[in-house]
Order: sequence, then C-alpha cells, then structure tokens
Amino acid sequence: MIRGSALNGAPSSPPTPPVHVAIIMDGNGRWANTRGQTRSDGHRAGTQNIRRIIRLFSGRGVRYLTLYAFSTENWERPDDEVDALMELLGEAIRTETQALHEEGVRIRHLGRTDRLSPHLQKAINSSVELTQNNTTMNLNVAFDYGGRAEILEAIKKLVANGVRPEDVNEETFEKYLYTPDVPDPDLIIRTAGEMRLSNFLIWQAAYAEYYTTGTLWPDFDESEIDLALAAYAQRQRRFGRVLDSRE
Repeated sequence: MIRGSALNGAPSSPPTPPVHVAIIMDGNGRWANTRGQTRSDGHRAGTQNIRRIIRLFSGRGVRYLTLYAFSTENWERPDDEVDALMELLGEAIRTETQALHEEGVRIRHLGRTDRLSPHLQKAINSSVELTQNNTTMNLNVAFDYGGRAEILEAIKKLVANGVRPEDVNEETFEKYLYTPDVPDPDLIIRTAGEMRLSNFLIWQAAYAEYYTTGTLWPDFDESEIDLALAAYAQRQRRFGRVLDSRE
C-alpha cells in the first residue's frame, strides 16, 4: 500500500489520472473529537467535503468516483449515530442532486436499499433516475454496502437464474455484481491512516493500487488529491504479468 508520506511533494507535471478512483472516507469521528464536537458533527463535516472532492476529481479527468459512505457493518454503531447518518444522506440528496445533475454527474447507488426508510429509498431512486443519462462523471455512492454481501447476492442470483456451473466465469459473474458496467477501480484511497480494505469492493479491487494518507476525511483537499494521483502515476501496473523481459 502506498502511504502519503512516501512522496516529497507533487511532481512538476500533472500525473496521468486513473479512470476510476474509489475512496474509503475515514476519520470523521476523530476529526470531531479533536475539536470537542460530536461524531455526528464530524459526519456532517465529512459530507460537506464530498461535493468539493467530486469537482476536483472530475477536473482532473477521473471518470468514475466511488465513495464508501455506509457499510453493512455500520448498522452496529450507536443508534443516534446511525440516525444522524441516515439524516445526512437524505439531506445530501435533497441539496446536491440537482447541482450534480446540472454538472453532468451520473449518480449510482451501490448496496442494499431494503433496510432504508421508504423516504430514503424514493430519494435514492429519484436521484439515480434523474441523472441516468449524464456523462461527465459517474458517482457511485456505496451506502449499506458490503463486498462479501455483494458477492453472496451475486451467487444467489446466478443460482436463481439457473446458470450452469460450467458457464460461470469472471465475465458472467461480474454481470451479477452491483457494478456490471463500471470499470474496476484503478486507485483506492483511504483517509485517516488506516491500512484495511474494510469489506470494500473485494472483487473489483483485485488489482487496484492503494494509497493511504493520515489526513482525516473532512480535511482531505486538493493538495491531498494531487499527492494521491502523483503516487498513482509512479506505479507500474503489471496485473500479474512481467512487463519487461529484463525484470
């Protein structure tokens, strides 16, 4: 995994951007604790940072951005924190969808919706439908998402559809995931210094490059983006192959 501290500043020329960046947005609670605020305040600050980050990545040529907003395990958090996260999701949809639509962003939801309130389900479906023909950028919001749950759900669909074992290959299996028409992530960023994948895009991340920074998510900004993209540009992606006979 690439750590942010491994670079001595950004390069002089802009790095070649990845097509798909996925982010594990971590550190909202710690950000709030350092300021004597509640965890809910931290989540609000983190949510307010999202639109800025979307615009910055889009401006750097990234076509797909996936944000890990709420995992299947996050339901185990205290009720008041879960309630605050649900409220923030609804608020973000109300206040940001139209603006993102006008900027050409296509919104997709990755994960379950059946455990969300009918109001939230309707809001999510409306934002997805409104933006479905946009082409500037694809924003995937992973909410009530878990990589293992996604894989199990795909297997169940395969069985239910009567797909024969001998007909199952990677291409067939990927059609049953939440991301059948989304390229695998090239770069996965995790904020707040943690080194875990945390059940995020387990199948899709098989050959992703990783980057972690100690910066907490609400403070993740333009300079952090440029450091992450510069680190990515320095990597030589092999996908298990030897690219040069001398290596």
